[in-house]
Amino acid sequence: MRLTPKNELDARYRKLQQYMAAEGLDAVIILQNADLFYFTGTIQSGNLYVPVEGEPIYMVRRDLRRAEKESGLKQIVPFASMREMPGILSRFGYREPQRVGMEFDVVPVAFFEKYRKVFPDARFSDATNLIRRVRMVKSPYEIDIMRDAARQVDSVYRKAREIIREGMTDVELAAELEYVARLGGHLGLIRMRTFNGEMMFGHTFSGADGAVPAYTDTPLGGVGPNPSFGQGAGCKPIGRGEPIIVDFAGSIDGYLVDQTRLFAVGDLPEWLRTGYEDMLAVQEMMKQLVRPGAAWGDIYDSCLELAVELGYQDHFMGCKGSQVSFIGHGIGVEIDEYPFLARGFSEMVMEAGMVFAFEPKLVFPGVGSVGIENTFYLSENGLEQLTFSSQDLVIL
Repeated sequence: MRLTPKNELDARYRKLQQYMAAEGLDAVIILQNADLFYFTGTIQSGNLYVPVEGEPIYMVRRDLRRAEKESGLKQIVPFASMREMPGILSRFGYREPQRVGMEFDVVPVAFFEKYRKVFPDARFSDATNLIRRVRMVKSPYEIDIMRDAARQVDSVYRKAREIIREGMTDVELAAELEYVARLGGHLGLIRMRTFNGEMMFGHTFSGADGAVPAYTDTPLGGVGPNPSFGQGAGCKPIGRGEPIIVDFAGSIDGYLVDQTRLFAVGDLPEWLRTGYEDMLAVQEMMKQLVRPGAAWGDIYDSCLELAVELGYQDHFMGCKGSQVSFIGHGIGVEIDEYPFLARGFSEMVMEAGMVFAFEPKLVFPGVGSVGIENTFYLSENGLEQLTFSSQDLVIL
């Protein structure tokens, strides 16, 4: 188990302070677990107060001892009520802020209103974009953890090759793969920033269930175990000659990678094989386009254009009527970080240090899905593929 080094935490909050100064913010108050983990190294309940100058104060409701043990920050204090905040700031020599940023995309309105009462004279604004911009550029420390996560999903892939058989159900396959991942350090949870973005280990489907759309903003959905969690593996038995998708997110020490591989028992119809090869071609085009300065939306547009030219307008990234408007997404502490290789993001560009998953997929109602997904790192030396399992279609 890694504990985030102090030098990592220092670099992160200082980068945030640079963005805060440019926006004219006096402070940012961080509440959400993923952001707390990123900036403190733990997720103990409370808030992190980041002033535009000086060290942050981690105000901990529970558990203070764990926070002191797990976080490398210097200023960690007990915190029983939001009303205590002005006094805590005064004790550390900080003035009450006049302009405060918060995570408007995830903070409940009731919490926001309480903070407004604590600082009635302050103006509040959304700091979400600033936080996401800090998090989108990964350090060597983060990349090392993600390499371990890539090794984890490779062990899942190798297990799938060993155990997939005709007649086993999708949920049986998913359970076997999840067991391997858990023994390999998987946290059992995939964090998503989007509202109601719930997911466990990923999606494992066979045949027609791989083409069932769901409420999730993902190209694949699945029936799931019950309408209360209507996504993911169901109880369909695996048959011969149908595509089997294993879309699995590795998770180690708080960081994620994403990988999808394709399997079949017996054989796969030639037209589905061709579809899979064409998705590999889309991935190759992306590799040629991604470089520092390339606009996220332009990469998406070019890859979509190729998919349409290949004849997949009604099947690319979902079945017709349920298609998503992205092909790639940033990944790190959460599975939906910056950058977004998506429609409309023409003003934001690739930077060295970004990590993203790229997932060109085809969905054919009543038949199933084919496609590929890998996690990539744009380093100073070019684009590197972090996930490394064989991309060959596996016939069992």
